[in-house]
Amino acid sequence: MTAQLNAPALDFGRLEEFVAKVQGDQAAAYNAILVHLGDRLGLWRALASSSTGGNQGTATIDALAERSGVARRYVQEWLSAQAANGYVSYDAASEAFTLSPEAAAVLSEEASPANLTAGFELIAGVWASVDKLANAYTTGDGLAWHEHDSRVFTSVARFYATMYRASLLTEWFPAVPGLIARLEAGIRVLDVGCGLGVPTILLAEAFPNSTFVGVDYHDESIRQAKAAAVEAGVTDRVQFHESDSTSYEGSYDLVLFFDAVHDMGDPAGALAHARAALRPGGQVVAVEPYAEDTLEANLENPVAGVFYVGSSALCVPHSISEGGQALGAQAGPARLLATFGEAGFGHASIAVATAYNLVIEAHG
Repeated sequence: MTAQLNAPALDFGRLEEFVAKVQGDQAAAYNAILVHLGDRLGLWRALASSSTGGNQGTATIDALAERSGVARRYVQEWLSAQAANGYVSYDAASEAFTLSPEAAAVLSEEASPANLTAGFELIAGVWASVDKLANAYTTGDGLAWHEHDSRVFTSVARFYATMYRASLLTEWFPAVPGLIARLEAGIRVLDVGCGLGVPTILLAEAFPNSTFVGVDYHDESIRQAKAAAVEAGVTDRVQFHESDSTSYEGSYDLVLFFDAVHDMGDPAGALAHARAALRPGGQVVAVEPYAEDTLEANLENPVAGVFYVGSSALCVPHSISEGGQALGAQAGPARLLATFGEAGFGHASIAVATAYNLVIEAHG
């Protein structure tokens, strides 16, 4: 065997550090399966609602098995894994495990603004598509949204619902001058790429004088959105239709894109179609993931790792499947605003930038 020429000498201190990092990442990735199972089987909720010795969120193995309906031996190993990974604490004297109030807000309370369990469901859904992603990466082909595991659709809706409930009416829309007042008075609104309809329904509940239409090319998402509208009791002012971003009909006072522009094969075409659908004085509002304009700047953002991973597995493959330029989830404000310009908007600006999102308003 010929020795590799000019092989760099290893710094064993740095090697040990990197091995420790990868081992930690592997433990976190492996435990993500169990965190998702805890969400799916109700273990987190059962533990949060348990009480042992007057301590809320505390249960023994036997108590949690009985409360959750999960087999005892699996509960034993699951709790041990969560203790080893720092998700729960263990008291040897009482042989009880405790989920702190802070951890409960993240793992067991669906309506909590800190809830992150949907992210673990999304991980499970993406893993189910890994063979398709491998094929796309090697062929250069795309992987369309509808080709993913169904958990991707439900988990993305859950994930974004947390942000919509926390920020839509308190931070994003108030940053667009006059928008809240117009919605209160009553306007016609379109949500393009509406998915399961979460923000559309939230807006319909908040603004009963306005009417709302959601469109998405994915038939199963539209089916679930219609069912959600029935459950929410807003079918008198909400409609959902199967249509892509450049073929829907009608005229609207407000066209919305929630984390959708960067996913599209032809984002400028989609925005141009939205512009053509605007009534006089109408506007487009798009919510996009927060990003800077350069990779080096994005790498300073602590959440860029999640955004780039999601973009690599979902956003870019879908855009490529539509023959697109694949803006990606970290396109940055300059590229996004340039895309609005390509679509013919006379005005487009960042209405507000938060830790996780950019809100763009465009008209004219």
